[in-house]
Amino acid sequence: MEKSQNASYNVGQAQGQAEAKKDQFMDKASNTAQSAKDSVNEAGQTMMDKAHGAADAVKDATGIKK
Repeated sequence: MEKSQNASYNVGQAQGQAEAKKDQFMDKASNTAQSAKDSVNEAGQTMMDKAHGAADAVKDATGIKK
């Protein structure tokens, strides 16, 4: 191969590797974001369950539960 062809080949290889690394990074970032979203949703549901339980306990204690 000629020097310029070899250099072009190497640049192409580097670009391909950079693209693959970028895709891997974006996949990891997306998975991390989804995991965080799931954790927040779960925590929110837990808080709602506790709030409902507390409200029911107050209603029971005060005799206003239907």
